[in-house]
Amino acid sequence: MESLFCDELLQEIFLRLPPPSSAAVSLVSRRWHRLLRSSTTSLSLHFPPPYDPTTIASFSSFLKQHQFLHSLAVAGGEDPILLAVADSCPNLRYLRFTSPPISQFSLCTLSNSCFHLSSIAITVSRAPLCLNWLPHFKSLKSLSLFLTNPSTESSNSELNDDVFDSDAELKLESLLLCGVKAGDYEIGYIWKNCKNVKKLQLKSCESVGDFSSFSGFLRFSSCLQELELRTCRSIVDVVVLTLAESSLSLDSLLIYDGGSREGLLQFINQSNNSLRKLDLRLPLDLDNSHFIALSENLNFRGLISLRLQSCCLVTGEGIKALCRAISDDLEELTLINCDVVERESGLLTTLGQNLKKLRKLDLSYNDLLLDKELVSMLISCDHLVELKLRGCGRLTNLALASVAKCCKQLQHVDITYCKSMDVEGVEDFVWNSPRLRRVEIEQGKISEAARAWASYRFIEVVS
Repeated sequence: MESLFCDELLQEIFLRLPPPSSAAVSLVSRRWHRLLRSSTTSLSLHFPPPYDPTTIASFSSFLKQHQFLHSLAVAGGEDPILLAVADSCPNLRYLRFTSPPISQFSLCTLSNSCFHLSSIAITVSRAPLCLNWLPHFKSLKSLSLFLTNPSTESSNSELNDDVFDSDAELKLESLLLCGVKAGDYEIGYIWKNCKNVKKLQLKSCESVGDFSSFSGFLRFSSCLQELELRTCRSIVDVVVLTLAESSLSLDSLLIYDGGSREGLLQFINQSNNSLRKLDLRLPLDLDNSHFIALSENLNFRGLISLRLQSCCLVTGEGIKALCRAISDDLEELTLINCDVVERESGLLTTLGQNLKKLRKLDLSYNDLLLDKELVSMLISCDHLVELKLRGCGRLTNLALASVAKCCKQLQHVDITYCKSMDVEGVEDFVWNSPRLRRVEIEQGKISEAARAWASYRFIEVVS
């Protein structure tokens, strides 16, 4: 039977199999094992020490057996491991290498061997920080840099002046920087030479560089479409206010764990950006004044996604005002761990009545949310395709039955850690949800009958 299938056909079949099937396929025969490796396009590996020559050679030999490998994630490893990747994976497109800082020599070697690399995520040292390897990656579109080690006493700008004099344009479209500090002058090279970045992510950053670096950022940010600021309290105000003045293209804004009430309010009042997505997790920096300002700025009337987490100081008045203003377009609403949901009776009912186009709703970790509050909202939300109720411990089988009854278009539901729902309620829900394609639930809460029905209907069960 095995001889009936040519190598090319088997490889095509293997490419279409789900990842969990790989272990079983590799045990069928040596031929299948060889063809599986040669058809694998993505690998995720953990590589603990020691990194002796024998281990490196074995690793290189293993990689060479995956001739179509396009995506590789390696946790652990040092320069010798990266050099083995450079030697063994000429067709690599995506590389994530979470390890100790990588040397400039290894990165230059990688650029000379892997011409097609379009996405790299690596750790680099700031002692000293050197970025003159970047222009060698001609196909690079996405870069994630994690900066580590304290800055040296010497001036990095003096050590690497040639970096800043270079006019080599970087073709980056997506950029993530983590751990930037005030002395990291070389970051200015990125701001200066990136003309096409559409998405910028800053994590745990104290600065965007020195003054000249920041000036480059002013020019760079004028074409920015997506911005994410996570734990960047010291720079949030200056970044968002700069965008309010210089950018007209910003489409999506995320701010987590750091900001100021005054700075955010000023951004909202001054911004001319027509935001489509807004994601905020600012427990002590967000209040009703921000929502009133959002509702009054006509540039925000086109919001299609509003995500709020841990909004301790917001009341129903602010949320209602904003949702009334953006009701014509809003498709996604997230209120995670927002005690206003539990504190103000009738809030969800009003939101459901106003948001007729809502397709995605996330009310996760509102532990005191009751059945009647949820059901009163869902009666008006007949276009929902995704519903997340993770960690809503007071919701019972009654709420689950109402979801199946009201939300006939529902395709994805997350009811993990809903401790008041039981096996019987989950079984009835799976049985009575005609368009369901994915359900997230604890292993012990889905019966064998429900699992069999889910398999028959091609419903993915995630435990």
